[in-house]
Amino acid sequence: MPRRALDNPIVPSVLGLLLERPAHPHKLLAELKNRSDHHASAVTRGTLYNTVAALAETGWIASQGLERTGNRPERTVYALTGAGHAELVRRLDAQIRDPEREFSRFLGAVAHLGALGPDGAVDALTERARRLRLRTAEDERRLADALSAGVPRLHVIEAEYALALARAELSWIDTVTEEIRTGTLPWPTPAPQTDDR
Repeated sequence: MPRRALDNPIVPSVLGLLLERPAHPHKLLAELKNRSDHHASAVTRGTLYNTVAALAETGWIASQGLERTGNRPERTVYALTGAGHAELVRRLDAQIRDPEREFSRFLGAVAHLGALGPDGAVDALTERARRLRLRTAEDERRLADALSAGVPRLHVIEAEYALALARAELSWIDTVTEEIRTGTLPWPTPAPQTDDR
């Protein structure tokens, strides 16, 4: 198994889920997608199965036997080992302590906001804020449902963090949009365009 599978960003999430309870890869995939929009769009079945195989080969997880539900095929159930727990703790400690700069597509786009012109920037930011408000309201509902269903707050604390980031982004977008509308954010004169003929 390629060592790079252990560098996959889903490794801590998989180890964390197995810290909660043993599971088979299909259950892990469903749980990852259920808990995170990022994982829902980024994690494929193949990626997860390769990651699980690498974790087992490294000894961070171990097979606990087979499980069959109904007439579905048998599935291998994995549990976290002591070495896997130590690795999870090591990775989480490093990731929490080190505030790395994380580049997002939005940050890259905002760097060139001026290209849209004032009206285009206001339109784009207003639409983003509208969509972000809808998503945030849905995320707040999902978090409230999880907590009212008895999920321990510590198991969904990342949802609180994501909501705090979304609220901060909305506040920034609202401020910048208002500054553009009122003219308090100066807009430079566009550079002359060259003729492409």
